[in-house]
Amino acid sequence: QVEVQESGGGSVQAGGSLRLSCEVSTFTSSSDCVGWFREQDPRKEREGVAGIDLGRNITYYGDSVKGRFTISIDIAKRTVYLQMTNLTPEDTAMYYCTLGGGYGGSWYPRCSGDWGQGTQVTVSS
Repeated sequence: QVEVQESGGGSVQAGGSLRLSCEVSTFTSSSDCVGWFREQDPRKEREGVAGIDLGRNITYYGDSVKGRFTISIDIAKRTVYLQMTNLTPEDTAMYYCTLGGGYGGSWYPRCSGDWGQGTQVTVSS
């Protein structure tokens, strides 16, 4: 069973930066995709923040974070990073990392599957 563990969340003032880490116990195939999603309201669907497709060597970003967030991977450490800059209060959310099998028509389903417990990011104005 794949385990996914997020870390790096915390509180920061608007304009600040944070780096989230996601350690994956194992990659299951070369088509794996790791995604970061966030949940601001439990009643609403999680928003895709960023994804990195190992098989296609492609990165994806949600419209609200383009130009501010960067996803990267250290395969040797089985760790995916989400560097977040110029944070705003609207970025406040629980951030989840997930490992997907790379199947689906868009990056949301390709980069989601086994989920971590989440890490809280709070941005104050």
